[in-house]
Amino acid sequence: MPTNLRLPGPPGEITFPALLARNAAEYGELPALSWRAGPDAAEWTTLTWSEVRRKVAVLAAGYAALGVERGEHVLLMLGNRPEHWLSDLALVHLGAVPVTVYGTSAPEQIAHIARHSRARTAVVEGARELVRWEPLLADGTVPLERLVVAEAAEAGGHTTYASLYASGARLHRADAFEKAWRESVPGDPLTVVYTSGTTGDPKGVRLSHRHLVLQAVRIDGGVDLPEHAEHICYLPFAHIAERVLGIYLPLLRASHVMLCADPAAVAGAVRELRPVEFFGVPRVWEKLAASVRAVLAQLPEEQRTAIEAANDLARARAGHQERGEEIPAALEASYAEAKERVLDPLLRLAGMDRLVWTASATAPMPIDVVRFWAGWGITVMDAWGLTETSGVCTLNSATSGFRLGSVGRPIEGLELRIAEDGEILTRGATVFDGYLRPDGTVESAADAEGWFPTGDVGRIDEDGFLWITDRKKELIITSTGKNVSPALVENTVKEHPLIGQALVHGEGRSYLVALLVLDPELAPVWARSRGIEADSPTALAAHAAVQEEIARAVATANARLNRTEQIKRYRLLTEEWSPESGELTPSLKLRRRAIHTKYAPVLNSLYREPHQP
Repeated sequence: MPTNLRLPGPPGEITFPALLARNAAEYGELPALSWRAGPDAAEWTTLTWSEVRRKVAVLAAGYAALGVERGEHVLLMLGNRPEHWLSDLALVHLGAVPVTVYGTSAPEQIAHIARHSRARTAVVEGARELVRWEPLLADGTVPLERLVVAEAAEAGGHTTYASLYASGARLHRADAFEKAWRESVPGDPLTVVYTSGTTGDPKGVRLSHRHLVLQAVRIDGGVDLPEHAEHICYLPFAHIAERVLGIYLPLLRASHVMLCADPAAVAGAVRELRPVEFFGVPRVWEKLAASVRAVLAQLPEEQRTAIEAANDLARARAGHQERGEEIPAALEASYAEAKERVLDPLLRLAGMDRLVWTASATAPMPIDVVRFWAGWGITVMDAWGLTETSGVCTLNSATSGFRLGSVGRPIEGLELRIAEDGEILTRGATVFDGYLRPDGTVESAADAEGWFPTGDVGRIDEDGFLWITDRKKELIITSTGKNVSPALVENTVKEHPLIGQALVHGEGRSYLVALLVLDPELAPVWARSRGIEADSPTALAAHAAVQEEIARAVATANARLNRTEQIKRYRLLTEEWSPESGELTPSLKLRRRAIHTKYAPVLNSLYREPHQP
């Protein structure tokens, strides 16, 4: 249910320090922040809301002593660890503006952000980050003056986080702390989020307290969660989704943030914590589905048959909910029995048996993945938004209605309009004021009537649900002038379990070609179940049976697509794409330009080879 917690003022007139003050006063003994002290630590360390506020006050004094002033940007490059979360809030209480930088950023991207933001201070994790940041201290074009390092043993001659905290403990004065945060007003900048971007330099999106308090309130009104629920925080704080879900919404709801420092360990955290809510970008849900399918493929046929029957009941039930219909009593009874006897025991093994709210955003969710999870009684509520809209613009909701495959209806206070070329325009109180300029001012990106062009193409159905087609700049225009959504084609071919990732190419060409990546989890399971032995992914991809199955998968996908959208030639790859290897953004979206460049010889060869329809 939406939170019933008292707000310290009207939503558009309060700041996040005011929410932290409320939480410490009224919910001071409730858990606020938990983390493991190291990768091998067995126990979680937890701070209550009152303890969080005391530490934030001490850190604020430490940063002030270091020379951080109201209004200036401070850069942070750390994982999801307490030093990051607490520093973010401490800087906000000073009136400074925290700016998280993706940990995967290249040196030239870091230099651009440091130069553009005019930051004098950066807080980094350790040696891995220092090698990219230290050269900037000697770069005359970058204003950076000092580094704070979380890992004391790796700090060298730089200020350590521990020494900064100790300094704050000596210098902290309660009256100065209270005075500083009360000087902030709702229109003040809260953070700048630099878009990860699939092309070009990152843009700085400046967002205020008002933007993000309203965003948190609107999301809270569209979810059905118990009070003070736990949130597993594993996506980077440089991403607007985790900033909202892992910092701002917990401040509004006085909920409990569980920091997961290693995103690869999130499945283990879910198994251990059995959360009631979980958010994942589409690629995370795809990977989780692939893991479940790999396990199911190894079960006896009798058990698989029982699971498939339970899946059918769950999907039928979800269909009635989707249409706003009353669930037939017989179906509800059958589903309840199948859930208790078949689904819950398996979900419990994955830690997913207590989930009541699950969501996704950032890219179109493949409908087969949505339907897969619906078969387990898990309705992934797809949402849509951008950094420039403070996060969510539209969302599906169990309370106000949902359509699987859509991204829901607009949140309160936000308007949508479809331009003549299909681009989605939006305006409202949660749309940003503009992009940060190097001189500290902002440049509006809206037109004279306040409409912001989102860059996404879509349609609004008769019930007000938004359906995303693709990014406008990613639409393929063939040599015959036809427009093709690559995401539609890619998601269709990825419905086959052997294909984990896909990229479709064909700009200015007469037909489409594709790069297909063998799924590293499901492909070996599929091979073993058919008695196929291969000592490497490359050998597996070259096996005749795998080649034949991939050909069938492409043919099946093509049968569901129109002629222009069909894949005519493809190449099967074995190396999974990732942010580290450069093909994905930190939010796991395709870097199309980078893939086109890296695989240009392969893509070009697909057009040089004789084409057989």
